[in-house]
Amino acid sequence: MMIAVLAVSPAVSMAAAAKKTAVASAVSQFDQGVAAYERGDYSTAYSLFRPLADQGNADAQFNLGIMYELGWGVPQDYAAAVSWYRKAAEHGNADAHYNLGLIYSKGEGVQQDYAAAASWFRKAAERGQVGGQYALALYYALGQGVPEDYVQAHKWFNLAAAKATDADVRDGALKYRDIVAAKMTPAQIAEAQRLASAWKVK
Repeated sequence: MMIAVLAVSPAVSMAAAAKKTAVASAVSQFDQGVAAYERGDYSTAYSLFRPLADQGNADAQFNLGIMYELGWGVPQDYAAAVSWYRKAAEHGNADAHYNLGLIYSKGEGVQQDYAAAASWFRKAAERGQVGGQYALALYYALGQGVPEDYVQAHKWFNLAAAKATDADVRDGALKYRDIVAAKMTPAQIAEAQRLASAWKVK
């Protein structure tokens, strides 16, 4: 019995070590891609991100989406950007959800569709992405892509302001929250605050 255990243990350890090495290699390759991207060497960044993206790395997929959207290191191609953002979004990348919301909002490479934009912003917002929270709040305040709902707008502006690290975003969220609050009853404001307090990242 001991021999079987000893025979299995090294194989398991070698498999675990090989997996750990592969993960470290992918992280290193991703970090090299980020470094190339940050110094403006987009062709190198692309060559490092693409294999990782093909293997399902959501962050690499997201970065390829940006590169195609902006035409950095590749010809600008909104359809390719949408494709890569969708792949990243399927893997739970909240920034990809947000960027898809922006693309549908502007109609870049897709038919302009405020309801689709709101749906993508909601997915980003529910994952705690500040831009998604802010955009969704604006959509609720304006009734754009969703029914006008000041309670939801107030809630999402509150959440965006609470999490924003950028002072302009925080100040903007607070400003628009107060504009919306002026149109609400005290009971609606209390409900919005309750919803914001109870909210948790999905």
